[in-house]
Amino acid sequence: MPNTQPTLQAALSQELRHELKLTRRLLERVPTAQFGWQPHPKSMTIGGLASHIANLVGFLELSLTGPDTDVTTVAMPNSATTDEVLRRFDVNGENIHKALEQVDDATFHGQWSLRHGEQVLLTLPRAAVARTMVLNHLIHHRGQLSVYLRLLDIPVPAIYGGSADEAPQRA
Repeated sequence: MPNTQPTLQAALSQELRHELKLTRRLLERVPTAQFGWQPHPKSMTIGGLASHIANLVGFLELSLTGPDTDVTTVAMPNSATTDEVLRRFDVNGENIHKALEQVDDATFHGQWSLRHGEQVLLTLPRAAVARTMVLNHLIHHRGQLSVYLRLLDIPVPAIYGGSADEAPQRA
């Protein structure tokens, strides 16, 4: 009997498409004029948070393209405008899907290390990188960003259901 279950990569790609679509709707609402705003001195600025979200999406691609990544050699720029954030986010999102199409189960379950020069910061299976460093991390920061928007009195989009500003989106 043939296996009708999608590969892990195909299932992840589908989930990522959904989560990236939701995240982009939030990023679109970040006003460039407010990029320096932060809700507390210990908090990131809204522009820094939006840039971080756009950059962290690229970690899955990094983990799929080699045995390790040295953070000292990877550019994670802070964007200066909402348009720049969206462009970076979109490119990283497209690159994730292309990278997922190129890997097999063995690669996806293989180990990947994050290094700072010669120091190994962590080693995880790539499947765990996808879940913890990308999806969970993305969702965590998306929650932060929705609070930032609320504090700035910017309408918060519906995410998993309606918000105080918007009814749930229908597919």
